[in-house]
Amino acid sequence: MLFPYKSAQRKIAMGLISFMPKEKEIKKLQKTIDLYEKETEWELFLWKVEDDYVAVIGVCHLANGDAELHHLGVNPSFRQEGLGKRLIEEVKRRLEGRLLPTKETRAFFDVCQDD
Repeated sequence: MLFPYKSAQRKIAMGLISFMPKEKEIKKLQKTIDLYEKETEWELFLWKVEDDYVAVIGVCHLANGDAELHHLGVNPSFRQEGLGKRLIEEVKRRLEGRLLPTKETRAFFDVCQDD
């Protein structure tokens, strides 16, 4: 189930975001989480399975109602189960406009659209 991020989940979210290739260093992760905590157009969600958060998805809302997909990280134990696609679908349902990939998220986003 998808839940909006809360600052109490900072370390969990940082761990999940760190599964993205360009989000490995702690200072970069801290800056990324700061964006989601301080900038109103940035929104982060966590996916929970039973008692554990196992995935994260983050978007930046644009003025026209669309949103850019900036972050998507899934715990390796939960990969190859369609969870990334479910995250994308769930976020799309919550948006007024379209969900658009960034350069970093395009390859995975496109794979999810092909199914």
